[in-house]
Amino acid sequence: MTTKLKPGVVTGTDYLALVKACKDGRYALPAVNVIGTSTINAVLEAAAKNKSDVVIQLSNGGGEFYAGKGFPDNLQAKILGAVSAAHHVHLLAEHYGVCVIMHTDHANKKLIPWVEGMLTHGEAYFKQYGRPLFSSHMVDLSEESLDENIHECARLLKRMAAIDMSIEIELGCTGGEEDGVGSDDIDNSRLYTQPEDVLAAYEALAPIGHFSIAASFGNVHGVYAPGNVKLRPEILKNSQDLVQKIKGLGANPLDLVFHGGSGSDKGQIAETLGYGVFKMNIDTDTQFAFAKSVGDFVKANANAFSYQIDPESGKPYKKEYDPRTWLRIGEKGIIDRLGEAFTDLKSTGKSVATS
Repeated sequence: MTTKLKPGVVTGTDYLALVKACKDGRYALPAVNVIGTSTINAVLEAAAKNKSDVVIQLSNGGGEFYAGKGFPDNLQAKILGAVSAAHHVHLLAEHYGVCVIMHTDHANKKLIPWVEGMLTHGEAYFKQYGRPLFSSHMVDLSEESLDENIHECARLLKRMAAIDMSIEIELGCTGGEEDGVGSDDIDNSRLYTQPEDVLAAYEALAPIGHFSIAASFGNVHGVYAPGNVKLRPEILKNSQDLVQKIKGLGANPLDLVFHGGSGSDKGQIAETLGYGVFKMNIDTDTQFAFAKSVGDFVKANANAFSYQIDPESGKPYKKEYDPRTWLRIGEKGIIDRLGEAFTDLKSTGKSVATS
């Protein structure tokens, strides 16, 4: 039977149903990092235009920027900015007619207070509305020992599961750096997750609640010259096969996430879809799409960004320098780039939202 869900932010059993629909249909959703209302609205518009569901996520820096870089308390800015963005998405997503997974990105050990602060707001929201504010949070403790990683994720999952949330964990390290999380100085072996580590995480977390795994198979944040990133998607298959065999489960029992997706080879992206990947992060490419679109407009209208009125012709430039003009052009850049992402991930036309 075809899955159909009410448009808007999906949580709890609806979140699980959307993940299952992705895996059963062998497609994935782009998980797009946002920093403000303009980028959120662009993602929602792109999803609606392509009839695809989507993941909207904020890094700690994205949350801080959303609240305002001048906010006096750095931690509270990260917390309140992310919470404010979630409220924005809850209000608008259903009217765009798509299903949205509301998520936060990489939180390493020093950012656990950020996650706990968002959970406090999520618990209050759950008490009032009977559903969580976020669908899931990511906890990235891949820099710590495996035991500490799993133990801390289990502790946080207990709190999340109590309000129908999921946790995303990272096993192995994604290369590069994103908003202060990660490093270029990583031993190559740590870029490849061991299936035995995945099994250990499954055994500890599955009895508590739902979790997804960002298993590293050579992924790197950012965009690099061809040949510099050596992906090994078969690691995902090996992890699935081991858990399936040891635990006596069906095919692809793990819900997997592809980090460092910007600039990846399309053939390898397609391969991961058969191994249980339901979500692929995209940030660098959409940032560039926004920036290039705005940059091209500024170059084409250089005088409008130096003068309110042209010094020779007397022409007023308000329509050109009005932020609504060039922000909209940036949004269109994101929308066009996401159109490619939906196609690459085979999610175009597959929204499970009811019309």
